[in-house]
Amino acid sequence: MAPRVLLLNGPNLNLLGSREPDIYGRETLEQIRRLCEAKAAELGLELDFRQSNGEGELVTWIQEARGRCRGLIVNPAAYTHTSIAILDALRLCGLPVIELHLSNPAAREEFRRRSYISGVARGIICGFGSHGYTLALEAMDRIVRGEAEG
Repeated sequence: MAPRVLLLNGPNLNLLGSREPDIYGRETLEQIRRLCEAKAAELGLELDFRQSNGEGELVTWIQEARGRCRGLIVNPAAYTHTSIAILDALRLCGLPVIELHLSNPAAREEFRRRSYISGVARGIICGFGSHGYTLALEAMDRIVRGEAEG
């Protein structure tokens, strides 16, 4: 059975393609979903790709991943800088976590430079646009198959 990976996208990412394309790129979330589905199939992963604007829904999905997924990739968007609830859910889920961002938060406004998520993440991929999603899937594949160091 293929290892299942949950890939969560936070608020406003449903507007990709039209939302500040100079920062987030011109690809839509649906285009990124298709890119990820192709990469997951290539790697032999089962992908569960979701997006929500609601913090509570993201927390629920993280909790539900316990026992049904092998790893979790999260682009928490603005919740990166505000959500202790998502931090706690990630800490409690017991899964390896990769934090993902289209842009590089460290190169942006001061308030975006603090991440509550980074402390529980196995690694962080940021600043590569949609290509970061495929990088995250490749990294998670290595983690769930026991091939990653660190």
